[in-house]
Amino acid sequence: MITGQKVVVVGAGHNGLVAACYLAREGCDVTVLEQSGAAGGGSRTEETVPSFRFDTHSVAHNMINMTSIPAELRLAEAGLDYQEMEPFAAGFFADGRVVRFHRSIEHTVASIAEHDPAEARRYADLMDKALPLVDVAVAGMSAASSAAGAVRTGAGRIGRLATAVRRFGGPAGLVHGLVAPYGGLLRTHLGSDLTRAPISAFAAHSSAGPDLVGGSFYALWQAAYHRFGQWHARGGSQALTDALVTRLESYGGTVRTGQTVTSIDTTGGRVRGVRVHDGQLFRADHVVTAIDPKVALLDLCDPPLDGSAAAELEAAHRGNVVQMVVHVATTQLPAYRNARAGDWNGLQSHVDSLEELARGFRAAEAGLLPDPVPTYAFTTSALDGTLAPPGHHTVYLACPCAPSTVDGGWERHAEPFAQRMIDAMELHAPGFRDTIVGMSIRTPQLMAEQLMWPGAHPMVLDISLDQLAFFRPTRRLAGHRTPIEGLFISGGGTAPTGGVSGIPGKAAAAAVLGRRLR
Repeated sequence: MITGQKVVVVGAGHNGLVAACYLAREGCDVTVLEQSGAAGGGSRTEETVPSFRFDTHSVAHNMINMTSIPAELRLAEAGLDYQEMEPFAAGFFADGRVVRFHRSIEHTVASIAEHDPAEARRYADLMDKALPLVDVAVAGMSAASSAAGAVRTGAGRIGRLATAVRRFGGPAGLVHGLVAPYGGLLRTHLGSDLTRAPISAFAAHSSAGPDLVGGSFYALWQAAYHRFGQWHARGGSQALTDALVTRLESYGGTVRTGQTVTSIDTTGGRVRGVRVHDGQLFRADHVVTAIDPKVALLDLCDPPLDGSAAAELEAAHRGNVVQMVVHVATTQLPAYRNARAGDWNGLQSHVDSLEELARGFRAAEAGLLPDPVPTYAFTTSALDGTLAPPGHHTVYLACPCAPSTVDGGWERHAEPFAQRMIDAMELHAPGFRDTIVGMSIRTPQLMAEQLMWPGAHPMVLDISLDQLAFFRPTRRLAGHRTPIEGLFISGGGTAPTGGVSGIPGKAAAAAVLGRRLR
């Protein structure tokens, strides 16, 4: 019986809080330790410009709304209110063309057909291929911590798998489609940058570039937004965090902020507690680390993980390509050419070509700044009046291919690069500069320091084929258990993947309890 046992969760990002909620719900005595002054990790909303509230990192919440977690934890009762972002994306081109991506594939196809009917048919065909794969993947996300679980899920969706095989022209066609880079997939199945460019901008959310072998699924994932939509938490991403904290406290758990963990006592091959910066030891029967698993197991554990499990984890990798974000406070929404009502609801791509994005990723991996600068924007104040003063708006401007480590350092490049990002917006929305009343620059260096994210990597580790699902962070550790008795891992660097899903948190709680959770 685990009821009443002490559990310490290290890290109050959304996965740590999800794990804590499930464990507290089952009767554990749960304490969450967070190094910063507030819970949330990458799911926070702050007044980074006076009177304007911006998401500090994650904006749209998609995967968590594909799960049962919000319902199981009764997060709506705890104040969480999601609004659909419709259309979920729009591609704005420098020449004035606009392509709108709606929840409805038919409406999306009609938007593309305004410019190119043949390309519209190609897009419909690609989504027809992608949808059965997405259905299988979404069904399997919660079981993806083990190969056996993935196989069981696949067997349970054999009809959809068969459909995917048929639509890709047979087993070899499907395998080739899945191991291809998404740049190659888009060039094969689509005819022009009218669709390739905005889809690639959306796929770049994964911090995977168009040239990554095995990255095709990040473009095929476009179909998931048609199936499930894209969602904004009213009040910003902080609303998810606040609801999770409220629910945790209702179950008797606590969150303690300003608690930097300096070591995890693993004497004798068993976890015994967690020590923080002032020397206090939080004794525990079980510890769940919801931070970078390499930091948790190789740096904080005393003694650290060793043997082949440690060697495999040491080899887990992350690249140099991350995000740079500029929070821009304005007097109006961006004045895109040929815009229509609703165009500001979702992601707004300013990527004019797939090759432009690919060059940006190659440059960033080499420690160089991309030129031109691929950007996209979110303007959630168009949906949510709580984020900006009346008559004003928030523009979250991001470059998905900024170098984590840049030649010359970010102190030198932050302001000039932010201005180049604004230039990219100006090219697509003339007059944008004249509407700016405030700005806050969030470089990769700042994010790494504030969030204690090594390399500022939003997914913690690369989401390459060798580090997905039952290989994440390694094959041996994908089940969220470790060789150290009582020590479990969670967070975006664990199975099945990064992003705002809560699945690694729920899976870690299930591993602690030794049973499935509902």
